[in-house]
Amino acid sequence: MNTAVKQGLAGVASLHVPAASADRYDPSYDPLIDDTPGRNRDYAPTYWVDTAGVPPEDDGPIDSDRDADVVIIGSGFTGLSAAIALARDFGIRAVVLEANRVSWGCSTRNGGQAQCASGRLKRSQWIGRWGQDTALAMHAECLDAMHYFRKMIDGIDCDPQDGGHLYIAHRAARMPVLEREAKLLREVFDYDARIIDRDTLRHPPGEVGFEFGPVDRQGEPEGMGVHAGKLAFGYLKRARSLGVKVHPGSPVTHWTREGDRHLLHTPGGVVRARAVGVATGGYTSQTLLPQLRNRLMPILSNSVVTRPLTPQEIEANGLNTHMVLTDTRVLRHYYRLMPDGRMQIGSRSAITGQDAPQKRFEDSLLAGFHRKFPGLKDVPLQYSWWGWVDVSHDMMPRIVQPDASAAVYYALGYGGNGVMYSAQAGRRLAQWIAGQASTLQLPIFQSQLPYPDFAGLFRAQWLAPWRRVGQRMLYHWYHLKDEVL
Repeated sequence: MNTAVKQGLAGVASLHVPAASADRYDPSYDPLIDDTPGRNRDYAPTYWVDTAGVPPEDDGPIDSDRDADVVIIGSGFTGLSAAIALARDFGIRAVVLEANRVSWGCSTRNGGQAQCASGRLKRSQWIGRWGQDTALAMHAECLDAMHYFRKMIDGIDCDPQDGGHLYIAHRAARMPVLEREAKLLREVFDYDARIIDRDTLRHPPGEVGFEFGPVDRQGEPEGMGVHAGKLAFGYLKRARSLGVKVHPGSPVTHWTREGDRHLLHTPGGVVRARAVGVATGGYTSQTLLPQLRNRLMPILSNSVVTRPLTPQEIEANGLNTHMVLTDTRVLRHYYRLMPDGRMQIGSRSAITGQDAPQKRFEDSLLAGFHRKFPGLKDVPLQYSWWGWVDVSHDMMPRIVQPDASAAVYYALGYGGNGVMYSAQAGRRLAQWIAGQASTLQLPIFQSQLPYPDFAGLFRAQWLAPWRRVGQRMLYHWYHLKDEVL
């Protein structure tokens, strides 16, 4: 094990470490610094990968030049969903190129929470940005996406925990915000969001005063937890059963044009494609596609998983629901009790890839976990990892064709809400590629990912080098808002 991994995992009990491979997992990878995500790197040491079983067969790395009608770059939820929709709905069998192992990035490093959302903005913010009519159409798109996600997971053994989603007020001062949003959801969007008090959920008296929901919470009818690794592997099996070719260990190192063909250069050969879909999430290199340079802000999120809790521990700590939970922090915490009795919790962490392995970020997350559940303070962790989240500069995703003169499309920018919406985004990406996008009239289909902005006053690409300086300042401000003010 290299030094960085040792530092990142120090003090954590019984952590899974991936087996040796052609190229070890790199815990310090940074999409704003590294030219590529690597080649054939092993998975991060996540609970999802360790408990998903043996990865299904793939088609091996590209080993010669070849032609393809459509290439999808990225084999995560979005890329595989796009490939499935292309084959199933349009008879187009895509070639999927993956730099490392299949679903190596976001799809096996998330919290497994499928929420009825497509980005980071609330419904009230949709109204403020686009007006009520467009906000209602966006809401309908999310409901359709949730329905489609349920269809996509049907037949995949991914341990679904259905039952809705809870927003937890981490401080009493946050309750008016939840109450206003729940009222708006009911009265404007006809969406049955309710305020649920502590007694209804039967939390123990000892919870009062701790950061876990000191007051009421907002419950939404749509939401579920899934096993992210099993879902990714299920998508892979389904895609290949439809004739899709999936090639891991095949990073796109160079991208050129030859007439109407895109030449995607990989270490094993050149793939010539009529059309290309980009679905690389938070692992999108700055050099991959000029139209994407400086349009994404990759943000790190940490996640930990405990050993299985005993029935006595579950009862003593009032863990009476398997619903997915999110608190009201700007630097939000998300957590749930999983089917095997383990607790999972995640939150934002380091700024850079170089800093990510530092144990202090895991310690901070663990401290938050113990504040929420003080009775579990002596329960050891068994898994600890981090991953990059693809955040749009305006907090909403885009599924678009950035240049009408080129058959290139991308689906990116979910902001941490991609487990569910990635299925729909892949479907919409397939519509674009197949020339069936005339019905896609919402803002997220009609504009590119924006450049960074300065205090909401203007947007410019030249602001990009200063993004992480701004992020450090904002994280300090968010901590004050979340914990002090």
